Amino acid sequence: MAGSWMVSYTGMSADNIKGLVLALSSSSFIGVSFIVKKKGLKKAGASGVRAGSGGYSYLYEPLWWAGMIAMIVGEVANFAAYAFAPAILVTPLGAVSIIISAALAHIILRERLHIFGILGCILCVVGSTTIVLHAPQERAIESVREVWDLATEPAFLFYAAVVLGAVFILIFYFVPQYGQSHIMVYIGVCSLVGSLSVMSVKALGIALKLTFSGMNQLIYPQTWIFTIVVITCIVTQMNYLNKALDTFNTAVVSPIYYTMFTSLTILASVIMFKDWDRQNPTQIVTEMCGFVTILSGTFLLHKTKDMSDGLNTSISIRLPKHLDDSTEGIPLRSPRSP
Repeated sequence: MAGSWMVSYTGMSADNIKGLVLALSSSSFIGVSFIVKKKGLKKAGASGVRAGSGGYSYLYEPLWWAGMIAMIVGEVANFAAYAFAPAILVTPLGAVSIIISAALAHIILRERLHIFGILGCILCVVGSTTIVLHAPQERAIESVREVWDLATEPAFLFYAAVVLGAVFILIFYFVPQYGQSHIMVYIGVCSLVGSLSVMSVKALGIALKLTFSGMNQLIYPQTWIFTIVVITCIVTQMNYLNKALDTFNTAVVSPIYYTMFTSLTILASVIMFKDWDRQNPTQIVTEMCGFVTILSGTFLLHKTKDMSDGLNTSISIRLPKHLDDSTEGIPLRSPRSP
């Protein structure tokens, strides 16, 4: 009875339903992890060199590790979700983590959530629901070698080359000069690298799913190449995400990171897995409308962080973040910029 409902509900396959549940669980853990890690970073920064200034004292802070464990659990669930559902379905559901982190930042970190921020959360939910109801079915893949063939097609190789070139330019030129003053630098690295990591995570997830079902994919070198790419990308993402969280307001980092990461991941998935080839124009347009609705929600969350009660924004931007963490005027620039 339950099995037939899963297959028939809104036309979604059983695999898509599994991916949906895993993705929602993942976003919940990750949303909590943002707040716990931020608390750990603040505590570690009070007694050592802050992560945003190149320090690693947070590695000795138990609270940061608690946040990291929550994030790992979330990423494991996310990893599993990509093995069952297409990236166009799984990735936009990261909006749930934005809602959770914004709400907890308001309660725990005293980072105000304006009434329009609440409206932004509602828009994220509406947009996510729209995408879920119109997401494409998962592509049938019988071997990790099929994924490798998709990854080595000219279109995706060109995309990967552009991404890697942009990442190297950001890391070696923009990070030293603008990393502490422009939020887009750190988040740009995370998002670009993240789009490649999701494609590799999906490939590795498919390989493990097939292996557990009796078709061993561990004998193929492509599985291990994807594993190396996943590890490299995740380490890079975590490093620069820590810098972004330590330097800028959490409720600003989360939506901007989500927007860039999701946009690039959907683009990468469309290029590599050709998700839209299995859909009609109406479904594609509906998905894009859902995604724009989510972006509208994240935009509201971002802009309303500038709205503070009885404090001029031009003054609040200049208050040192480490002296007044309740200040709301920290949109795209760090207050430590000249």
